[in-house]
Amino acid sequence: MRLFIAEKPSVAKAIAEALGVTNRGDGYIECGTDKITWCFGHMFEQAEPEEYTPEDVPRNKAGKKIWRIEELPIIPETWILREKNDAKKQLTLIGKLIKEAEEIVNAGDPDREGQLLVDEVLSHFNANKPTRRFWVSSQDTVTVKRGLSALKENNSYCGWADAARGRARADWLIGMNLSRAYTLRAQRGGSKALLTVGRVQTPTLAIVVNRDREIEAFKPIPYHTIQAAIQHEDNIFMATWKAKEDQIGLDSDGRLVDTAVADGIVAHIKGKPGSITEYRQEAKKQNQPLAFSLSDITVLASSKYGYSAEDILKTCQSLYETHKLTSYPRTDCAYLPESQLADATNVLDAIKHVNPELARLVDAADPCIKSKTWNDSKITAHHGIVPTMHKGSKASLNEYERNIYELIVRAYIAQFYPLHEYMQTVVNVDVDGETFYACGNVVTKNGWRDVYGQTDENIDDGQGADDGQRLPVMKQGDSVTCTDATRKDAKTKPPKRFTDGTLTSAMENIHKFVNNPEHKKLLREGDGIGTSATRASIIAELKRHEFLETKGKQIISTTLGRSVIDALPEVVKSPVLTALYERMLKGIEQGTAELDAFITKQESFIREQVAKANDGAVSIAGAKEAIPISTLYKCKVCGTGLSRRPTKKKGHFWWGCCNYPACKQTYPDLKGRPDYNKGRNGSANLTTEKEK
Repeated sequence: MRLFIAEKPSVAKAIAEALGVTNRGDGYIECGTDKITWCFGHMFEQAEPEEYTPEDVPRNKAGKKIWRIEELPIIPETWILREKNDAKKQLTLIGKLIKEAEEIVNAGDPDREGQLLVDEVLSHFNANKPTRRFWVSSQDTVTVKRGLSALKENNSYCGWADAARGRARADWLIGMNLSRAYTLRAQRGGSKALLTVGRVQTPTLAIVVNRDREIEAFKPIPYHTIQAAIQHEDNIFMATWKAKEDQIGLDSDGRLVDTAVADGIVAHIKGKPGSITEYRQEAKKQNQPLAFSLSDITVLASSKYGYSAEDILKTCQSLYETHKLTSYPRTDCAYLPESQLADATNVLDAIKHVNPELARLVDAADPCIKSKTWNDSKITAHHGIVPTMHKGSKASLNEYERNIYELIVRAYIAQFYPLHEYMQTVVNVDVDGETFYACGNVVTKNGWRDVYGQTDENIDDGQGADDGQRLPVMKQGDSVTCTDATRKDAKTKPPKRFTDGTLTSAMENIHKFVNNPEHKKLLREGDGIGTSATRASIIAELKRHEFLETKGKQIISTTLGRSVIDALPEVVKSPVLTALYERMLKGIEQGTAELDAFITKQESFIREQVAKANDGAVSIAGAKEAIPISTLYKCKVCGTGLSRRPTKKKGHFWWGCCNYPACKQTYPDLKGRPDYNKGRNGSANLTTEKEK
């Protein structure tokens, strides 16, 4: 018997439909001699830190062990995985089926986590049967059947599982240890606030905080531009003034800031003759847009519809998993394998079936056109998000799914339309020693823009803004006249606040937010911080902790979020270390780096940072409550709560009464608790309430 272990029920169902269902059991499906069972995502979870700490640690009223610096850092010698409560029944069944199987097929999702979650199950049951790997990026029947006929050896993906394991352990070490260390540091400063620290979460928060502060500190700088109406024969066009190299009245960034100079130029050129010093026309072409990576579609859907990164990911996942209308969404690649070009006709037929309103556009598509998105050399483990060959229905799609599905569909159809072509015209004019320039584009073939209903001539081709005007036919040396000139007043603008889409893009292109040239180069060569599969959840987590908030489409840091960043050392909130770790994980995935070496580096880093966090205290603004940690221990003299405070000696603490200076009672620290037997009063020996 061959046993397929799928990542989730929907994958199992897709495989079963391709193999042919003969019987359905409780928690599995039979397909002839094959059986298919499933997980519910990760069936195991990392043990809580309490499982690695001594049993004699004091507990609070809820029975939880109290956080103490004495236990930090918590670094497991042997990592413990626990069965999730809702997974125990299914795991029992999977264990039974593994014993019956002659061969096992890992049918996890095509990524690190998908590899690990099934491998964890196999490891839990000490499975040593021959194991293959099912790896596909779509769940339509055609793609699933191809995947079934191209199974690979599961052990060839062990690097993927190790990378996921390394990521999970690194996140645990950093999150559990530094979150506790800095929460305790805040408590010693009198703030009751949970300071969660994350390997990717914290640098992401820092990006937003820095951007918000840059905006708030921004002071607009007024400057001037000059527009001239230039007459050539019977035609008039507008041109913009261009400063000379030695022009007076400019600031360090080349902006004209001297009003008197600007007015002088305007007065000087009005009515003056001039000549065309350059007239250049160039035929240009614009390629079809690439297919979508998850980051690309997040940026577009966030901008167009105001959707959050988390909602976009969930929608793409449901289109892939539930409706089978699109391919695997958690991809960092916008290119498509050239072998899939042969499927274009079938995919277009499916698009037409699902979207009859797009029949005209589909019929006009030419499957023989090979756009730049078809490029094997650019393919990673995944490819761009595209429609599948599944002839489903849009009837059950919600608004989010309809909108995002249409974005994916139109991007695919556009691949089979001609290039967009236009004529770009550049003109330079000299008017009595002053230079003016104009640029215009005229569309000669709309091409793929027909798919989007775009017929305007304002084309962003990276060459500078086009003002939309049609420039007359001229030649170098032609005479012109400046019939009018106007000074335009403007002010520099602050950077824009982040949205879910632009923050996701910032995480991917983190090098743009680093000033150090060496670090910038290092980060540019990497893949940013986080992955396409995790960035949305990280942003959502920052919102849930109230470090970030959403106002309209904008993401803004809260007072609490800023305080957290201010409380943390640079190395923890810098993206450099995180990006380096991502690179190491990539090496583990590809077999060029070792998991143990990666974890050893993590442990060393944690020990160093915990030692620094344990030394001193910090006050956190924006916490819901800013009170001493006095709910557990009371002063025996006056009954007021006690606050644990650091001494001048490194790592030592004492307990002081919160009613100070009215009560100056103190107690030495005894393993995170006040030692009531050795209490002292700073001014006099007072009788305790108990002794009275």
